[in-house]
Amino acid sequence: MKGIVLAGGLGTRMHPLTKVTNKHLLPVYDKPMIYYPIETLVNAGIEEILIVTGGNSAGDFLKLLGNGKAFGLKHLNYTYQEGEGGIAAALALAEYFADKDRIIVVLGDNIIEGNIRKAVQDFIKQESGAKIMLKEVSDPNRFGVPAFENGKIVRIDEKPEHPASSYAVIGVYMYDSNVFDVVKTLKPSVRGELEITDVNNHYIKEGIITYEILEGWWTDAGTFDSLKYATNRVAETGANKL
Repeated sequence: MKGIVLAGGLGTRMHPLTKVTNKHLLPVYDKPMIYYPIETLVNAGIEEILIVTGGNSAGDFLKLLGNGKAFGLKHLNYTYQEGEGGIAAALALAEYFADKDRIIVVLGDNIIEGNIRKAVQDFIKQESGAKIMLKEVSDPNRFGVPAFENGKIVRIDEKPEHPASSYAVIGVYMYDSNVFDVVKTLKPSVRGELEITDVNNHYIKEGIITYEILEGWWTDAGTFDSLKYATNRVAETGANKL
């Protein structure tokens, strides 16, 4: 199983901080933001990792991360995303890297308190399909929100005005090798992007998606408020605990 960290985009919501650097290079307490999703993958036992980045600061990732020695890795892979085509478009760039293997995708601004090793092991045992991670939040309308019937997810609504549940789909996704064929069938949303929610809804319609509830706290760090929150939580409790 291979890991992919999506760290592209232009980070316009965080100007002026991101006028001179990539959002994922901003500090979260005592580490650059990009360290946390990489540590999430390493703690889950993933040894082959691809960083998808973009913008004018792409070379800074190589200077910062090198071949991944700081994480106990022998090698790190990199690829470049031009512009902002959405999460699913960034994922499509990883097809050659995945090489028909299963993948786990972590958004570059996602930070968790604990680890996801059990979820990864459960997915490896899963015959096919996908697995997503959920977390109960106070503001689900900011995220993809699952709707349930009899304990099963029947759809995911992207940033709904009236959320069907209090859970958010966090930025950790696991897919079989068919995900790249799914991405090729997507059409741009009203935002002009290929949405990861559409990928997940495809697997829901096929009846081959599972989910697990994340233990411990989770946050993204893609806004000024969430960046502050992430910094404070990491300072107080730490992150990516084994």
